[in-house]
Amino acid sequence: MSLLAALLIVALATLLLFVLPARRRRRALAAPFPAAWDALLARRLEPYAGLEKAERRQLQDLVRLFLADKQFHGCGGLDVTEEMRVLIAAQACLLLLNRSSRIFPGLQHILVYPGAFVREGEEWHEDGTVSEVSSELLGESWDAGKVILSWEDVDRDLDHFGDGFNVVLHEFAHQLDSESGSENGTPVLSASDSDEWVRVMTREYEGLATAAEREEETLLDPYGASAPAEFFAVITETFFELPDQLSAQHPELFSLLRRYYRVDPAQWYRAPEDKLQ
Repeated sequence: MSLLAALLIVALATLLLFVLPARRRRRALAAPFPAAWDALLARRLEPYAGLEKAERRQLQDLVRLFLADKQFHGCGGLDVTEEMRVLIAAQACLLLLNRSSRIFPGLQHILVYPGAFVREGEEWHEDGTVSEVSSELLGESWDAGKVILSWEDVDRDLDHFGDGFNVVLHEFAHQLDSESGSENGTPVLSASDSDEWVRVMTREYEGLATAAEREEETLLDPYGASAPAEFFAVITETFFELPDQLSAQHPELFSLLRRYYRVDPAQWYRAPEDKLQ
């Protein structure tokens, strides 16, 4: 390869990695946040009204960057509307407030089905045999740059924000988890947080697994006991939707998540006079 060809390849790589994304970012942020989007989020996304002004502006910028960078695909005959895109992006970007991380860098495509979708796959058994299984899912996160969602359930979760279940928060927590190189319930952490994360998460995960085995009622969805990755996704849902209850019943877990996510969702649900106390 000639020196000129090598230089051209380097220049092209630089353009693709830095120049074009920066230009797309500037273009996305150039115009004011659409008034229709602001009204939509105020009407459908419960925490939106409780955000501080700086947080709200930050979320608006994150939504615009998300929509400029990610591709949405309607599946099963669904026409993905602008409102659907904005509502999905806003919930996902709640996870990124006050963080310096990029906007789900490994994610490229969001596939949206009208309702629950079926995944065909293989199930391995202890005796070494394999069987074909069909699973009905509400959402799924792939490390190949895809998130799959059921719009029926996204819509339901918006209507019942605060019940502790949210498919968008769940699946995008998996995306954060995978940024560490694998989905194991431990996202990218600062060195100072690693030891405490392992200690608290291990204790809380084992506690949920024990309670699930005994069929005890728990604040956390027992599904979180199925794997450490699912535990992280489940506690993320609870942290953003039921912060007061999580803080009361699992104070160390709440504190750990508050440091990781760099927000206190409990403040979003306070009345204005309560915030002054």
